Amino acid sequence: MGRARAAVYNARVRLPLYRDGSSGPTDFDLAPSKIVGVGVNYRAHAREMGKQPPDEPLIFLKAPSAVVGSGDPIALPAGFERIDYEAELGVVISRRARRVPADCAADFILGYTCVNDVTVRDLQRRDGQWTRAKGFDTFCPIGPCIRGGLDPANLRVRSRVNGELRQDSTTADLLFPVAQLIEFITAVMTLEPGDVITTGTPSGVGPLAAGDVVEVDIDGIGVLRNPVVAAPA
Repeated sequence: MGRARAAVYNARVRLPLYRDGSSGPTDFDLAPSKIVGVGVNYRAHAREMGKQPPDEPLIFLKAPSAVVGSGDPIALPAGFERIDYEAELGVVISRRARRVPADCAADFILGYTCVNDVTVRDLQRRDGQWTRAKGFDTFCPIGPCIRGGLDPANLRVRSRVNGELRQDSTTADLLFPVAQLIEFITAVMTLEPGDVITTGTPSGVGPLAAGDVVEVDIDGIGVLRNPVVAAPA
């Protein structure tokens, strides 16, 4: 219980940063001013949700106060029917980005990480917009590191709950790839160093329960692992 309470207001995480394949890690304090989510960005997930693929990226903001690191607990609030895991590739921004064309997007990427976009599914359906459903404290685990030098075009993205494989896809199934997302988002808002774009989840989302251990595993990055607990009263 004490650990869950301590994690609730952790709006930053210290992650190992690997800038390329030849150098060792340095510590990086990730404290995003904003987390920009992208909804329904995998073809199979659009089918799973019964939605038509969007004509342009569907973006939303996730609260920075939701950020926790690998090993920190995800605290499930009481009173809801279903709270889901969503394994996603995260993109960490390296410098201020405004109106960045897609062919220059790589110049603004510090590296890539794993994100679990935890979501209260019944709130998402009820509210019609996603801020509350995705904004609870601890609902944005990020880690276990930031890895530069990756090609985001075909990375394997998996999730497991209690060791059981739940999601298994690749970023080749993205409707809108990373460079296009950066162009689209920076035409709307300025991205600051340390901001995170979470690029959408594959099919296979499902519920979490207290006592579970959920993992997000992405090629070249590693495994983001979090225990799941009931939120303290």
